[in-house]
Amino acid sequence: MATFSLYLHALGFGGPAIGVVLMAGLAFGSLLTLVIGPLSDRVSRRRLLIVYEVSAMAAALAAIMSPNEAVLIAAATLAGFGRGANGAAGPFAPVEQAWIAREVDGEDRRRALAHNATLGFLGMGTGAILVVLPPLFGHGYAEISTFRMLFTLPLAGSLASLALLGWAREAVPAGVAPARDARAEAHIKREENRRISKLALTNAINGLAIGIVGPLIAYWFLRRYAAGPAVIGPALAVSFMLGALGAMLANGLSRRFGSVRSVIAMRIVGLALLIAVPFSPDFDLAAGLYAVRGAFNRGTAGVRQAVAAALTRAERRGVAASVQNLSVQIPRAVGPIIGGWLIHRGEFITPFMITAGLQALYLVLYHRFFGGVDAAMGRENPADAAL
Repeated sequence: MATFSLYLHALGFGGPAIGVVLMAGLAFGSLLTLVIGPLSDRVSRRRLLIVYEVSAMAAALAAIMSPNEAVLIAAATLAGFGRGANGAAGPFAPVEQAWIAREVDGEDRRRALAHNATLGFLGMGTGAILVVLPPLFGHGYAEISTFRMLFTLPLAGSLASLALLGWAREAVPAGVAPARDARAEAHIKREENRRISKLALTNAINGLAIGIVGPLIAYWFLRRYAAGPAVIGPALAVSFMLGALGAMLANGLSRRFGSVRSVIAMRIVGLALLIAVPFSPDFDLAAGLYAVRGAFNRGTAGVRQAVAAALTRAERRGVAASVQNLSVQIPRAVGPIIGGWLIHRGEFITPFMITAGLQALYLVLYHRFFGGVDAAMGRENPADAAL
């Protein structure tokens, strides 16, 4: 829910308090990822996703029906409301990614993950644009009850997801890895763990950078330009829609130039746009720069997931996907505290500069650690190759 931080502001929460609420949801999501990702290598991924959607539906219903702030915070912690302001996936994303990665290999896997990211951004963009509906029916955002109406959107999303999961079938269930020589198995596992450790380090830096600005961007627009939900929602919708286009662009570039090169090139452009955002003299320019930045930054999500999937064998892709998400989520949970405190103090440029510095470091390490992955991604068992 892109306007969740604005809802908290309307309830009287200050920047640091908004950061704490967002942090609680991110921290709880990290804990779930820690448990659910490895579990998905052993049990039905479809059933795990059904459990998640039922829980998210219950949280949305609680937020709609109860005006109690404690209930709202509990629901937000469970469902991670506000997390999607940066286009981030939930704690069950490793389950989804591992399921996709098991179904297809090589180029088809990269394409499937890119399409999955594209559809996700289109869905988030649609949800963000729908925040303009209440004012059209005479419900202004000066009324707290109007914000509660918006929770019907994640509720509807969970219902639709449950319907799709009921129709889907897990064609290749999680199985047991074939027996290997103990010494060879130990060597392969050490190599995989080494790659996963590098992935965790780079993602931790990226996660902290995301958390400082991403979940609070709507609050930043409000404080910096006195913009309201009716204009912030469409601005974020454009950002998500462009993120969907960026995902398709990244998929095309990765086929021609390689996944890692495409990620680095696109995110360098996104980094330049990010630096320009806080210096914009008005809301329209800032929102436009942020939206275009979404195409180049968010658009690499599916390709980066494909790179992570190539770091291990099929039977450990739930673990790899968990590290991919968990290493982002934990430091990202700290980010809103820093960003909320700075924005509350009127520091509108500093959060972006800190974020830019961290993301620049991320790109340097990403190139250093994974520059050789592209050569291995097309092989049947890329994790067995020396990266």
